Amino acid sequence: MSSHASDEARVIPLRPVPAAPAKPEEPAPKEPLWRDVVGDVLRRERLAQERTLKDVADAARISMPYLSELERGRKEASSEVLAAAAHALGLGLADLLALAHGRLARPAQPVRSRPLTSQPLRSGSRTAPRRTEARSRLGDIRLAA
Repeated sequence: MSSHASDEARVIPLRPVPAAPAKPEEPAPKEPLWRDVVGDVLRRERLAQERTLKDVADAARISMPYLSELERGRKEASSEVLAAAAHALGLGLADLLALAHGRLARPAQPVRSRPLTSQPLRSGSRTAPRRTEARSRLGDIRLAA
């Protein structure tokens, strides 16, 4: 009796074949742009102090339309302009950067979707609080920013 060998070639796969097609991975959350984060911090601080765009722009010696574009994240500001805007709000540049860092450290939430409230300054802030006067439904109130 003779043995008949198969004429078919035997194929050995180099990689294991997946049993089921792999699920497409969800894209990583997009990191916010620096100008959006800084602009959001500037706007929140200004609104928390109940100050107008014109008031802060005049104090910072920058134009009101330019400050508006900074707050909306439309313009990239130089460090000098950021420092001037921060000082006009009673903050140091380090305070502004610390607040922006606090926003970036929480990437799970989009920057623009948070309610417009002020975040307190760090306890070791180098700048003295700036006193501003604001009117409310309850009368005159003195705020320490």
